[in-house]
Amino acid sequence: MSKLSKEDVLHIAKLSKLRLSNAEVEKFRGQLSSVLEYVGELSKVDTKGVDATAQVTGLTNIFDDDKISGERTSYEEIKLNAPEFEENAFKVPGVFDNN
Repeated sequence: MSKLSKEDVLHIAKLSKLRLSNAEVEKFRGQLSSVLEYVGELSKVDTKGVDATAQVTGLTNIFDDDKISGERTSYEEIKLNAPEFEENAFKVPGVFDNN
């Protein structure tokens, strides 16, 4: 497989909401091309007669009981761990960009 184009890497970066320098674009061109080449090799493996496997342990629905242990943390102590606190809630940067 040929090396990904600069435009391909920039498109992937845009979809991922990443800003890349020219040096990073060149670096990732090689790395992503290598990954795709390896995936191409894997697709050549003969898997006829091999059962599909989603997991290999045989374990299902393994849960732990929720238990409260130790002392409770006071509301004031919780607020001390927050860089910003507003209306009884942690204030964090937005996740979604409106652009």
